[in-house]
Amino acid sequence: MGSEAATAVPKARRRAGEGGGARISGVLYPRWYWPSFAGPATIWLVLLFVLPFYVVFAVAFGTSDLFGNALPVYQPWYWSGSTFTAILDRFYGGDAFYQPALVRTLVYVPAASLLCLILGYGVAYYVARHSGRRKGLYLVLLISPFWISYLMRIYAWQGLLQPDGLINRILTQLHVISSPVSWLQGRPTTVVLGLVYGYIPYMILPLFGFLDRIDQNLLEAGRDLGAGPFKTFVRVTLPLSRQAILAGMVIVALPMFGDYFTNDLLGSTKTSMYGNLIDNALSLPGGSPQAASLVLMLLVLLIVPLLYYLRSTKRAQEAL
Repeated sequence: MGSEAATAVPKARRRAGEGGGARISGVLYPRWYWPSFAGPATIWLVLLFVLPFYVVFAVAFGTSDLFGNALPVYQPWYWSGSTFTAILDRFYGGDAFYQPALVRTLVYVPAASLLCLILGYGVAYYVARHSGRRKGLYLVLLISPFWISYLMRIYAWQGLLQPDGLINRILTQLHVISSPVSWLQGRPTTVVLGLVYGYIPYMILPLFGFLDRIDQNLLEAGRDLGAGPFKTFVRVTLPLSRQAILAGMVIVALPMFGDYFTNDLLGSTKTSMYGNLIDNALSLPGGSPQAASLVLMLLVLLIVPLLYYLRSTKRAQEAL
């Protein structure tokens, strides 16, 4: 008798859910109830991302009028790939004068991202594990660069790196250099360090968030098994923070690929990057189709590491 009563409730709940609803904790919800919460965000995403991105396709595969103004073509069956093919030839064809900027980007961005990881991991590890009661203060200091425009901060470095700027004066007084260095005359080191300075907070914050959530008992278990501090870090902390490293690299590297004003302010045409190609194309008469084609090529370039990150994240969630 008792077992029949116990099985009657689940059966009644299953029958109640057969009409298209879902019963949670004794409450019957319609099938559309929970998906409806994503409705406003979906509409917002369609209006502010999907539609503008479709316009980029329409411009890239569209035409231009007699004055060089872009004429978007919104019907895919009328699209023309002439502009896209011409831009592609500038990377790999006989007249590949876009290729050096692409190569520099593929060198500068990984170098700057790796420096962000090396410097940012140490800062994030200290704040998460050893800052104690000052953790809140350090977090405020880490977020404080966002209070000032990135453009203004790069302008400040432009003044510091002048031949008579503070950096040259300090290095000269310390006898590190014998004469002022022209840091702003197209030096790759300056551009890479400028990228590191501008984007390193985006690396530190996700690293801190992951490191701060690592269970302290796991670290103590490693020490109890005879592992020293270094081996515990290599065997426990570093593997557990793998997803944080991937997240930080993606967050930092993606905007770097489209960055152009860092080189505009700290470099020259000798250190131009992919983002400078897009910016220069927009400044030319009738250059909108070229700029749109460059954006689509950049998308193809970045989709591979982004898919790898999504796949790695999915596997990490499934392993939990």
